[in-house]
Amino acid sequence: MKLMANLTLIYGLRLLPEGEVAQVQDATLKLANGQEAHVTMHVLEGSREEIEGQLRMSIDAFFDFYPEI
Repeated sequence: MKLMANLTLIYGLRLLPEGEVAQVQDATLKLANGQEAHVTMHVLEGSREEIEGQLRMSIDAFFDFYPEI
């Protein structure tokens, strides 16, 4: 098995009452080399159980994009 370098996962969570969010924008990161990168923000809505299920599926799908890790 090929070893991968250590990685950094940027992640954040916040719960707000339904209907409270008017707009979601990408988060901007400043990289060590001086460049900027963007993180797409995702919105999950529903009951606690629905949000937890959607979040698990989202995480699984994210890693499916990178089968090499």
